[in-house]
Amino acid sequence: MSKKDPYQVVKYQLVTEKSLVLQELKNAKSNPSLARCESPKYVFVVDRKAYKTVIAKAVEEIYSDKSIKVVAVNTINVKPKARRVRGRPGMKPGFKKAVVTLEKGDSLDNV
Repeated sequence: MSKKDPYQVVKYQLVTEKSLVLQELKNAKSNPSLARCESPKYVFVVDRKAYKTVIAKAVEEIYSDKSIKVVAVNTINVKPKARRVRGRPGMKPGFKKAVVTLEKGDSLDNV
C-alpha cells in the first residue's frame, strides 16, 4: 500500500457497546481475569486494503499530540449483510475493523 494520508487509512472510531467494554477493561477490578487486562483497546473502521503495520502508524500519527504507542493491531473483515428496502432486496456494505491495543498507561479518553 502506497503512502496515504492517515485519515484515509483510519476512517473513524467505532463506538458500540462491545467496543466500549474493550476500552473499559483496564478499569475492571471486579473480575480477577479481567483485572489482568491493563492495556486499553480501541476499535476503528479502516480502509479495506490497509494492513496492520500501516494501521498502527496511522493511529500513532493521528494521535501524535497524546504521544501514544500502539502495541498490537487485530483486524476483522465484516461481510456485507442482506437487507430489504421497500420490499426490494439489497446489501449493506461490508467494512474492515481494527482493534488497536495501546501501551499500559496510554489512553484516548478525550476523543
